[in-house]
Amino acid sequence: MADLALVEAVNLALAHSLEHDPSVVLLGEDIGANGGVFRATLGLQARFGAQRVLDTPLAETGIAGTAIGMAAMGLHPVAEIQFTGFIYPIVDQVLNHAARLRHRTRGRLTCPLVIRSPCGAGIHAPEHHSESPEALFAHMPGLRVVMPSSPARAYGLLLAAIRDPDPVIFLEPTRLYRLFKQSVEDNGEALPLDTCFTLREGTDVTLVAWGAMIQEVLRAADQLAADGIAAEVIDVATLKPLDIDTILASVAKTGRCVIVHEAPRTCGLGAEIAAAIAERGLYSLLAPIERVTGYDVVVPLFRLEAQYIPSVARILSAVRKTLEAST
Repeated sequence: MADLALVEAVNLALAHSLEHDPSVVLLGEDIGANGGVFRATLGLQARFGAQRVLDTPLAETGIAGTAIGMAAMGLHPVAEIQFTGFIYPIVDQVLNHAARLRHRTRGRLTCPLVIRSPCGAGIHAPEHHSESPEALFAHMPGLRVVMPSSPARAYGLLLAAIRDPDPVIFLEPTRLYRLFKQSVEDNGEALPLDTCFTLREGTDVTLVAWGAMIQEVLRAADQLAADGIAAEVIDVATLKPLDIDTILASVAKTGRCVIVHEAPRTCGLGAEIAAAIAERGLYSLLAPIERVTGYDVVVPLFRLEAQYIPSVARILSAVRKTLEAST
């Protein structure tokens, strides 16, 4: 068991999959000789060969189309899109082919494909390198969308995604790649998909988040605890399909809910979660649901980046608002 950063846990899960499943193939821009722009695939081509870890041209549509063809013919490709700002050209391939292959062939073919991509702001990157497009892919029938928030969950969830018979969009928060380390055992044990993780028990308010925002939410929960407020923290992890039952059970206990995400507010997944709570858990609520989100603008350059990302102060303000309110 070793202490690993999130990007190292991703590398470990990829190496385990390559070693134990000969059908697993990696492909993407600069992932072989250079180990990827964030070194998530460092050393894998030297270890497993250029036929298992393939460097591709700078052509996202080509990467996606090739990976879908591989998946349809029985391989388990893991394709990397270098930044989520570059992911939009593959929407046609993913929506019209990967996500529909099982339906179109009445189950004769599946598409066991994983598309990995670093996402989110917080590393002082330029435009097109700081996107959070999870809601875009969650809207597409036939896809799973996963976003880990720690090294251990990155390892276990990526293993599960690679073993899934259907396409998975696996978004890795860039800000967390080397933010902290965690003990990770290379035991090949996958974590369950389609399941929220309750990271902290509480009775006064439910805080729901995913990806990098879990860090701000946990810090907010610590400050609330110092004031005698017990916040329950839920990491959604699999954004589609959504484990709403875990969230509803928490809201039934606390009566209040604050949803936090980095993506823009309008049509973000926070709205879907809030609607589901309103539909199925309205009578549990003691106060209106609050959302703390990014803004409906392009992620700004680094001078204003910290103003865009939801802060601990904004989360605390939303919590205090819902604690003061009553239905």
